[in-house]
Order: sequence, then C-alpha cells, then structure tokens
Amino acid sequence: MSFESVKAHFEKWNREKDIMVFDTSSATVELAAEALGVVSARIAKTLSFRGEGDKAILVVAAGDAKVDNKKFRQAFQMKARMLSADEVVEQTGHVIGGVCPFGLAKDLDVYLDVSMKRFDTLFPACGSTNSAIELTCNEIYEFSSAKDWVDVCKGWEEETNSASNRGLSEINR
Repeated sequence: MSFESVKAHFEKWNREKDIMVFDTSSATVELAAEALGVVSARIAKTLSFRGEGDKAILVVAAGDAKVDNKKFRQAFQMKARMLSADEVVEQTGHVIGGVCPFGLAKDLDVYLDVSMKRFDTLFPACGSTNSAIELTCNEIYEFSSAKDWVDVCKGWEEETNSASNRGLSEINR
C-alpha cells in the first residue's frame, strides 16, 4: 500500500513512471547507492522524529549526514528523538527502509536539510524497500510540501571541506 500511495502522489505531477523499482533491496543508504550506482551522499534519507503532541517531524537529509543534536534543538526547540519502527509506520504509512516524504498516511511537517543542496539531484525512497526516484532539491521541496530548509546535520561538511582541502594541497604542490 505504501508504494501505491507514493505512486499516486507522483501522478499529480505526471512523475509516477519515473519511480525506479529494483530487484535488490535499497533499504539502507549503502544498498540504495549500490542499486543506483551513485555515491551514498546522493541518497536522500528521511528521518522521523517526535514532534509536538503525537505529530511526527520528518527531516530529509543527504545520505552521509548525521543529525546534530545541538543544531536540531536550536531549529525545533526540542530534543531530537527518533520514532520507533512501529511509530514510523503509523505516522508515515511507510516501513523503515522505504520512508519518504511522499504519499504520507498523515499530514506531517517536512523539512529539508541543507546537506542536500550540494547535489543537482538526489534519490529518495518511494515507500518500499526497493524503490527510488531521482529528483532535484526544488522537486523534493515541492513534491513533499516542505515547510523550510534547515541546518540540523553534521558530518557531511567535514568530508566536503577535507576533500576540498586535499584538492587544494595537491594543486599547491
């Protein structure tokens, strides 16, 4: 049902045919990157957190980003507390490994982390553990009805900066 709700969601933009279904699992960032033949950072992972009352907050981030508790608290004025697997299914309608901000079971607040902005396109899941779609950041924002861009992750900047610094040091030799 979850995959079908995402497919129906993309029909509004005539993009349902762009959903890719794999013979292998794409349930983790690493498996999705392998199935797609891209670096893991280009996998757009959807993280589910407790929000106000019993409403979840979804944060979509680059595959190499990790939630920074301090940044999360500053952005949302609450502690970052992940949902259990059962709560994720109840709130999103999607199982772990297929969670995405599309075709949701409930009207949830979706935020996009700036870690994704360094890529022209990314690959979010499509409601199942073996599907994805290639979208631009603007498309993810539009199709998910995102509330805003946030900066709540770490890990990706250090890798970007150290890669840039390595490149500069090789140029300066």
